[in-house]
Amino acid sequence: MDNQRVFIWAALALVLWLNYLAWQRDYPPEPVSAAPGVSAPASQAPEDTLPDLPSSSGAPAAPRSAEGAARAEPQAATIRVVTDVLDMDISTRGGDLIRADLLDYPVAKNRPDELVRLFDTQGNLFVARSGLRLAERRAEPTHLALFQAEKTEYRLEPGSERLVVPLTWTDDDGVTVVKTYTFEPGSYRIHLDYEVHNETGTQLEAASYVQLVRHYEHVERSYFNVESYAYRGPAIFDGRRYLRLDVEDAEDARFQATITGGWIAAMQHHFVAAAVPPTNKPYDFQLSVNPQNDFTLSYRGPLAAIPAGGSAQFAETLFVGPKLQRQLAATGPKLERVADYGMLTILSEPLFKLLQWVHSFVGNWGWSIVIVTFLIKLAFYRLTAASGRSMAKLRNLAPRIKALQERYKDDREQLGRQMMELYKREKINPLAGCLPILIQIPFFLAFYWVLLESVEMRQAPFIGWINDLSTRDPYFVLPILMGLAMFGQFKLQPMPSADPMQAKIFAFMPVVMTVMMAWFPAGLVLYWFTNTLLSIAQQWRINKLVAAETGKKT
Repeated sequence: MDNQRVFIWAALALVLWLNYLAWQRDYPPEPVSAAPGVSAPASQAPEDTLPDLPSSSGAPAAPRSAEGAARAEPQAATIRVVTDVLDMDISTRGGDLIRADLLDYPVAKNRPDELVRLFDTQGNLFVARSGLRLAERRAEPTHLALFQAEKTEYRLEPGSERLVVPLTWTDDDGVTVVKTYTFEPGSYRIHLDYEVHNETGTQLEAASYVQLVRHYEHVERSYFNVESYAYRGPAIFDGRRYLRLDVEDAEDARFQATITGGWIAAMQHHFVAAAVPPTNKPYDFQLSVNPQNDFTLSYRGPLAAIPAGGSAQFAETLFVGPKLQRQLAATGPKLERVADYGMLTILSEPLFKLLQWVHSFVGNWGWSIVIVTFLIKLAFYRLTAASGRSMAKLRNLAPRIKALQERYKDDREQLGRQMMELYKREKINPLAGCLPILIQIPFFLAFYWVLLESVEMRQAPFIGWINDLSTRDPYFVLPILMGLAMFGQFKLQPMPSADPMQAKIFAFMPVVMTVMMAWFPAGLVLYWFTNTLLSIAQQWRINKLVAAETGKKT
């Protein structure tokens, strides 16, 4: 098999494989209307559910009526909290987080005043609920109880190291709970602490919990909308593995596990809300889905004793904001995995870190992509140079190959033997032309996921008309330039002169790739364009060197 045919089939295989992936995502299995066996009854909304509480002996306690615990409470108030990066609402009903606007992240560049909103109760339901379950007591500081706050608005003052928002709950028996949110400047991490004072005269037992409640909508995948391929839904870390839970899968929709050193997260493209319990205790994790497709992803800790006349502390860590990997890694174990690079995480993670390191010097993500592409090309230079020399020699042999093809045009078996002998004499590997593209494929796919998932590149400008590297080029200039560069690269390759149809297909490949990549993120097209230009420069130089060497021998 000659080199050109192998190259063509390799390129076509890449196109077919990418289209297969697109088909799998565009036409997923039909969603189930309601998952069987979920923990929330059909008549109950997620906000009416409390986590089951184990008894001190280890046997489950009888379920409690959430309605009875809340029906006598007065109307809840809203507390506004503003930091330099967050604008949030906290309800005095349970101290729930019910609104979160991200001050540095507009929905679109041309709508700077419309901010990305995570928590919300007005549109699609998305809230973070938390509280304490008290064993053998009716009154409990759960997300259904009413807390008191000193102020209705808290603001982080310039120069302040933290903003503390305390909420207080008391009952008639002598139990006081201070639930405190602590915010830090420039950070999307939120510390949640409980101080429980027991003045009842008897020992109490309590367990903390967090619930992320969100309405789930099935997303139709579209080849023309890159964002539709990003995962949106619940995810957990079980101490060893990162797992995405499919709300539309019956088994995942009733997930339960006891986990130490894990976390829960409700994810969407570029943004996440997560809760991280203490890493030294086992917590019961659970996912439930109601018939309205609202899911509740939660964890509940073990019971802890609060002695009579004494106190106890409970702590959680929340994260509400963009998937900034350094902040995520500092918040919880492997929490940076919510920037989900899929199966190529092993390659995408170091690639992103390299891009981030280069960006710290150049300050532009587009030029960072160009420089990293050059570094990758440099790392594989010797390998691709050997391939380039074989291709240059093959190009110089084109007249002799054409003569063999004409002489043995009626005997393909003899033609194959003669060509292999020619390759052997001239020390040419006819498959060498496939090597560069085989090297490029994993980096191409890794770049794709880095650009898709890394919020650092969201709305990141490059030059001129390219003001967002994570979306397609608005004027398709980069894809056209890439196609022209690929055609120039084709002209440097050995020509498949014996098969006119094969030559036409080979020449048409730049057009196919241009159309296919016109809808890909501009940063990905920039990588391929830069890599193609570097490949042209490398092959041009190798062709000159091989031609000079051939001239000396002659």
